[in-house]
Amino acid sequence: MRASGILMHISSLPNCYGIGKLGREAMNFADYLKNCGQRYWQILPISPTSYGDSPYQSFSVFAGNPYFIDFETLEREGLLKPTDYKKIDWGDDPTQVDYGLLYKKVFGVLRKAYKAFDGANDNDYKLFMEQNAGWVEDYGLFMALKSAHGGKAWYQWEQPLRMFEDKAIAKARAEYSDDIGFWCFVQYQYAKQWGKLKSYVNSLGIDIIGDIPIYVAYDSVEVWTKPEYFLLDENKTPIDVAGCPPDVFAVKGQLWGNPLYRWDVMEEENFRWWIDRIRAAVKTYDVVRIDHFRGFESYYTIPYGREDAVVGEWRKGPDMKLFKEVKKQLGKCRIIAEDLGFITPKVARLLKSSGFPGMKVLQFAFDPDGKSNYLPHNYKNSNNVCYTGTHDNETAVGWVKSAGRKELKFCRDYLNVKRNKDIPWGMIRAAWASISDTAIAQMQDFLELDSNARMNTPSTLGGNWQWRATEDMFTEELAQKIYDLTKLYDRLGEDSK
Repeated sequence: MRASGILMHISSLPNCYGIGKLGREAMNFADYLKNCGQRYWQILPISPTSYGDSPYQSFSVFAGNPYFIDFETLEREGLLKPTDYKKIDWGDDPTQVDYGLLYKKVFGVLRKAYKAFDGANDNDYKLFMEQNAGWVEDYGLFMALKSAHGGKAWYQWEQPLRMFEDKAIAKARAEYSDDIGFWCFVQYQYAKQWGKLKSYVNSLGIDIIGDIPIYVAYDSVEVWTKPEYFLLDENKTPIDVAGCPPDVFAVKGQLWGNPLYRWDVMEEENFRWWIDRIRAAVKTYDVVRIDHFRGFESYYTIPYGREDAVVGEWRKGPDMKLFKEVKKQLGKCRIIAEDLGFITPKVARLLKSSGFPGMKVLQFAFDPDGKSNYLPHNYKNSNNVCYTGTHDNETAVGWVKSAGRKELKFCRDYLNVKRNKDIPWGMIRAAWASISDTAIAQMQDFLELDSNARMNTPSTLGGNWQWRATEDMFTEELAQKIYDLTKLYDRLGEDSK
């Protein structure tokens, strides 16, 4: 079925408390999507952010971001008073997230809520702890110890804790039991609020597309507690790390620094760790976008300690063995494969064998020779998702300002627009008109915002993941314009027609 959606992360939602949250404003945005005739709300990873504020570098693959917990909901539940959070200075720029400020202020508010919480008599809390026993207490311990060590990464802790030695861990669980309880409480509240939001969004006939990174952060509870799954030496130091080789976009490549997987160990266990991860993701979201899908066919490795990605090599990944096991254990999952980057025939075969839709990004399409696979007339089938751009791209307006003269001329001709200022909506129209089963654009592109609203610039640190919308941006006029375009190209959901 033809459908469409809007990409906007939770952090970008408007409110008065420094960052988007899972409460009233999130439900208002879902209502707005409904009025726009959209079937999908795409977001970025909802994991806790760590160094660099990136949702793709998280302390845990299973935990939710505490910053997204809605204070007003906690107040209605009797866990907060208005004075606990409404008198706090949450920053003076409603269009930007100040992560440093959030780090200083959010947890103090949540600790007040924890103090008022009676977990011993909350059966839902007990059930949450039982159902998430495989990760939540280790996450609580990890965060408690991180706090006790002034925020230092686990690999900078004293040796017994760093190596997860039984005696030291048992002692830490006892010593920090209350702090562990706080972090478990935070995850319980997050899960409750997320569940309520997702149920509401689904009730409108809208599905949530979530995102999971292929790799995990080195400073994460998973690497700390499950080192056997990662390419580490006997001291838990990475041997090689992840990244991308040099190309026209990055002359020294991209050094991500994530630990690599020991795929041979994972295969011996029928990929249990990955199965658990995908099981959690398909429960959290309706559709799961897997970042850097090509890394399952083969992945680029860089010796640990290098300052760039110039020196490295490709190694074979698990290929279809992993996804056959996923289908065997979990059945058919709704997955989108982020198949961007250097795509070889082998990667193309993996995508075809998986049956997952890939991605087409229009910002990559307008090479004047007209041969790009991203141009809609070159799409071989409809089993893909057409994007104007992703969170790693410029906004459409920003792309227009940075594109070359020949590229812009070809783009105008292709989209049949006369002025550069008409290109952003021309791109959206081309995506919606394409044969792709699904078309998605960033909210920033509908709003015609410039580079100041760009979500992320790859291979840069600082200044990313900060853009926020304001309530006055979501006008009825814009909703009608999006609805009309969606209806014109037969992308309305059946219950919206």
